Amino acid sequence: MRFIHTSDWHLGKNLEGHSRLAEQEKFCKDFIDLVNENDIDMVIIAGDIYDTSNPPAQAEKLFYKTVSELSQSGKRCVLIIAGNHDNPERLSAASPLAHEQGIIILGMPNSYTQPYKYNGFEIVFSEEGVVELKIKDESVVISTLPYPSEKRLNEVLVKSTDDKDKQQTYTEKIGEIFKLTTKRFKEDTINIAVSHLFVLGGETTDSERPIELGGSLIVNTKDLPQNAQYIALGHLHKPQKVSERLNAYYSGSPLQYSKDERSYSKGANIVDIKAGEKPKINQIYFKNYKPIEVFKCSGIEEALKICEENKDRDIWSYFEIKTEEVLAQSDIKKMKDTLKDIIEIRPIITSNEQEEVIDMKEKSMGELFKEFYSFSRGVEPKGELMDLFLDIVSEEGEDINEAN
Repeated sequence: MRFIHTSDWHLGKNLEGHSRLAEQEKFCKDFIDLVNENDIDMVIIAGDIYDTSNPPAQAEKLFYKTVSELSQSGKRCVLIIAGNHDNPERLSAASPLAHEQGIIILGMPNSYTQPYKYNGFEIVFSEEGVVELKIKDESVVISTLPYPSEKRLNEVLVKSTDDKDKQQTYTEKIGEIFKLTTKRFKEDTINIAVSHLFVLGGETTDSERPIELGGSLIVNTKDLPQNAQYIALGHLHKPQKVSERLNAYYSGSPLQYSKDERSYSKGANIVDIKAGEKPKINQIYFKNYKPIEVFKCSGIEEALKICEENKDRDIWSYFEIKTEEVLAQSDIKKMKDTLKDIIEIRPIITSNEQEEVIDMKEKSMGELFKEFYSFSRGVEPKGELMDLFLDIVSEEGEDINEAN
């Protein structure tokens, strides 16, 4: 049996206000072709389908269209679990229709599906956290654990405020869940675990939301299912193996979602697996549809030259420009007119002259914010941004007055 492990699609995600849907649409189309060309029997998507709990309609439409084409009306199994970015109820809302097509969507840690026979496989059995399938005359048992926050587990794991106690209690609880959901693992079954969580030692990136204060939602490798032949993880965007002994992998996200994700390729794992044998794991790589570039320039002239040299490339770009004075608005405009999709222009002041001290008493909060934003970004804040800042300042002032 052959399956592909992917995760963290983050459909609907923006890059500092710039939509990534065009890239995501290209990825989804190519992913469907990749799955078909490689005769994949099962697709596993290990959480964070969307970037927010309330994704845009276009992102939802793209997701449903993609998984429908992947399933081929029940010829291929598609198994999806919720991540921390997903609204589990909203993600699972389409389960009745999806189930008819061989698409299994599990939103909560205690979720399960219904037995059903499709054209290409069969759901033989399911209970909370367990799905047993028949694929190519092989029995496949899957332990499923969608993102297990305390709220989604529907219990308070520990009353102590000590971070160490929280950490220990949480990882032990996850270990207990896996022990229960892997009881159906046998020597003559293909044994897989799927979850969306943060395993100790995993390498994070800037595009991931902070895990939890104090690291209370970290899972030790000893609490992962020790008898699983393959553990398909979601949550971290860098592809990585998180255990020397276990076949526990993060597939990573399909696109570069932050500047620090530029240093490695994006992809997924294709896994050939048989009962009682070590799986054969093949990492495949995706196209980089629109690279993120960071240009460090010694002066505005070099920045303008780089814009001219790259004007025909489809990229997202960040500029760091060493300068002895504030960048002229005319130069910033020329850069943006030459090279589209510049995300940030950040001047780095290198003058040895004494910096001007801002007299906060003589300037309003709006003026101070505008000066700070212009200095750090190289452009003045737009009207909507200024309105938002002033609204926040106004609300904070009201709260202070009420407290007094």
